[in-house]
Amino acid sequence: MSSLDSFAITRKWPAQHPDRIQLYSLPTPNGVKVSILLEELGLPYEPHRVSFDTQDQFSPEFLSLSPNNKIPAILDPNGPDGKPLALFESGAILIYLASKTGQFIPADTAGRYETLQWVMFQMGGIGPMFGQLGFFHKFAGKDYEDKRPRDRYVAESKRLLGVLDKRLEGRDWVMGDQYTIADIAILPWVRNLVGFYGAGELVEFSQFKNVARVLEAFVARPAVAKGLTIPA
Repeated sequence: MSSLDSFAITRKWPAQHPDRIQLYSLPTPNGVKVSILLEELGLPYEPHRVSFDTQDQFSPEFLSLSPNNKIPAILDPNGPDGKPLALFESGAILIYLASKTGQFIPADTAGRYETLQWVMFQMGGIGPMFGQLGFFHKFAGKDYEDKRPRDRYVAESKRLLGVLDKRLEGRDWVMGDQYTIADIAILPWVRNLVGFYGAGELVEFSQFKNVARVLEAFVARPAVAKGLTIPA
């Protein structure tokens, strides 16, 4: 019996490697944040696909771990004090894994909180706004005759890109020379906006030269390329 057997989610997604971090996810902008960080860290983990096609996210087992029915979520068998830790919310998971390993987050207090403010910038701004734009541009909302909702999110997405572009001027990454969880939080959403959502022209992405430059460097990282495909 593993230390994870008491978690209901393991009844639907049994752990083949119970000594590893268990990842429950899909390769969406939020999901890949965690798989990318795990790849960057080189931590052993076991990915499990939470299929939206079969509404796995609403299953009692998944809700027992992620009550907001959102991916990603993790189970770490080696959490604080050696006890298993269950976590949902991608931002919280990024902060936890970075803090646990002491990697991809500055060691000094000021640098740590400056990094976290940009993670929150993604969580509270970029993610919700880009997601709404995707709904109105690519999904069901595109059929709405009234384009004011779409245009509202176009304008806000452009504003957020402008904030990010200004921050990246003269910097390799959000925090300067150091690649951090701020980049891992933000850049999958930028990639999704101009890629999967196909909204690059709509937001005039070509004017955000610094964002484009850093996005190119981000996707060129081997751990990012792998993490973007997990779970398969």
